[in-house]
Amino acid sequence: MRVLVVEDDPGVREALLLGLGLEGHEVRATEHPQEALDLLPWAEVVVLDILLPEGDGFGLLKEIRSRSSVPVLMLTALDAVEWRVKGLREGADDYLVKPYSLAELLARLEALHRRAGRREEVLAYADLRLYPKRMEAYRGERRLSLSPKAFLLLKAFLEAPGEVLSKEALMLKVWGEEVEPATLEVHLSQLRKALGEPNPIQTVRGYGYRLQDPTG
Repeated sequence: MRVLVVEDDPGVREALLLGLGLEGHEVRATEHPQEALDLLPWAEVVVLDILLPEGDGFGLLKEIRSRSSVPVLMLTALDAVEWRVKGLREGADDYLVKPYSLAELLARLEALHRRAGRREEVLAYADLRLYPKRMEAYRGERRLSLSPKAFLLLKAFLEAPGEVLSKEALMLKVWGEEVEPATLEVHLSQLRKALGEPNPIQTVRGYGYRLQDPTG
């Protein structure tokens, strides 16, 4: 699980980095709203403090909700009912008051992650992620700018990572029929350019193409 922690207290940030990391999760932490937004495509769940040095967590929460449906757990020392209600109404998925138990925090994050997984299909391989319903694809933290056909080509590769796909198979998956080979090559070239280097699409001469982890 990839956890983004947005917290102004360095002690809490370090504790979460260590505690969640020891449980086998990837964790990134920041106190800066803009850095949090830059990391948002990477995150699978967000832990968000209300009190931040650059604005407040509610403002950041609104911006997160305008960009993503990623689950957000608000973690704060403000335990008044009105603050909890405000957070939930602004788009938070859960709320935990400091001081908290790491075991409870982890259980809540895992529950949010499970529910999000049931809501939305994600195709992932190496550093690639593709969300079919929202027509979004990412390489690492970078959102890919893809044409509809390039998006479908990437989807076809992510549905069968490591397998060699013939030109004919790719044509049927993307166009529903065989098209001119040059048409396929144009869109494959666009996809490769968008993915950047090291490129994960390998040409298997005489057979077709394969998605591989270029770092593996």
